[in-house]
Amino acid sequence: MAQKRILRISALVLALVLVAGAIFGGRLLATFQHDYSSTQAASGDRKVLFWYDAMNPQRHYDKPGKATDGMNLVPKYADDAPTPAIAPAKPSERPILYWYDPMHPQYKAAKPGIAPDCGMALVPKYADEQSGGAVVIPADKQKLIGVRTATVARESLTRDVHTTGQITADETRIARIHVKVSGFIDQVYVAYIGQLVNKGEPLFTFYSPDLVSTQEEYLIAKRGEKTLGSSQFAEVVQGSQSLLRSARQRLKLWDISDEQIAKLDSSGQVSRTLTFYSPITGFVTDRKAFPNTSANPDTELYTLADLSTIWVSADVFEYEVPFVKIGQSAEVRLSYYPGKTWKGHISYIYPTLDPSTRTVKVRIELPNPDFQLKPQMFADVRLQVNYGKSIVIPQEAVLDSGIEQTVFVVRDGNSFEPRKIATGAKLDGKVVVISGLKPGETIVTSGNFLIDSESRLKTSTGAMEH
Repeated sequence: MAQKRILRISALVLALVLVAGAIFGGRLLATFQHDYSSTQAASGDRKVLFWYDAMNPQRHYDKPGKATDGMNLVPKYADDAPTPAIAPAKPSERPILYWYDPMHPQYKAAKPGIAPDCGMALVPKYADEQSGGAVVIPADKQKLIGVRTATVARESLTRDVHTTGQITADETRIARIHVKVSGFIDQVYVAYIGQLVNKGEPLFTFYSPDLVSTQEEYLIAKRGEKTLGSSQFAEVVQGSQSLLRSARQRLKLWDISDEQIAKLDSSGQVSRTLTFYSPITGFVTDRKAFPNTSANPDTELYTLADLSTIWVSADVFEYEVPFVKIGQSAEVRLSYYPGKTWKGHISYIYPTLDPSTRTVKVRIELPNPDFQLKPQMFADVRLQVNYGKSIVIPQEAVLDSGIEQTVFVVRDGNSFEPRKIATGAKLDGKVVVISGLKPGETIVTSGNFLIDSESRLKTSTGAMEH
């Protein structure tokens, strides 16, 4: 019994020794290592900046010990290669505003050191990175990502709109010949379609009983006015004069010219037929006047078209209509007249849209002195849109999100600032800038997508800091 009791006491003592060793042994070992390391550092006269985990060098500590993986921490000496993350800025380098924890940007410090939460080295925040989204890219890195720049300038800008058109007669220069009294065509002087007729040339002679009777009434009124004009009664004189004026006016309303009435006055003889003359110089495009046929006011005897000025009806797509203005110059070419160009101007823009072709008709007026341009011909049309002098930049310089447009402005050799702009017309690889840029500024034209990615990263980091 005594022997068993001794064994139980011995086992209890052994267990107490093991527990005490587990509790105090680690502390003793750490103290030993600390003393040993400090002694080693002191004996070598080398200054220790911090201690780090050899397996995870980004984790730094301010005193020796064991890392979470169980390995001993390794000292980082001052005479080792400098650590750029915590190296203080020299006076000639970029000024530093503060230092922050890269894992928790809201933590800021006035000097370099170790982040308390993650043990990582603090990162500097430079003064030239203070503006929202601005990024600094060294010159060697700019070459690697292919950064190219251009100077903003004000340029004269023009745009060509190419379309097709059809030639038509000038509708304001078309004459339609009618008689205003019923009768019969006696003799015809213009006998075929396409004949060129000069203004004042005879077209046909016309017999009408009403015209003959009106001539007779005119001659009677004229003799009555001569006889009664010397009457001592004013009413008689006025009546004779009124009758003469009425007969003369009726002849003029039936398109009897002053020359024909003067001939009637001088001869005193009624003409059986009267001659009708061309009111314009033009080509006969339609004819219904034939000898010994009846005619009335409803009959269009001739249609004459003056083709010395011609119209071209061109189709312009609806998205190009805003660039077309009345008075704008235009050029017309025909495939069967190679090398020849006719110049004119836009005289009218039609108010309706063709729903099947999504085009708007535009009327171009141009001279045609030699009559080479003929109605119903098809032509190639070039409209030149002049925007005047505008601020213009390459289209590739603009980052367009669909909602807003952004460019990167070079503030100095290595700093790039994002700036929102408003753009206008786009043509020939260029875009008009309405607002946001001034002539003389330098912008990025290539590599801006990579700069934009860096800018967005900086912006998001700045948001985390606040």
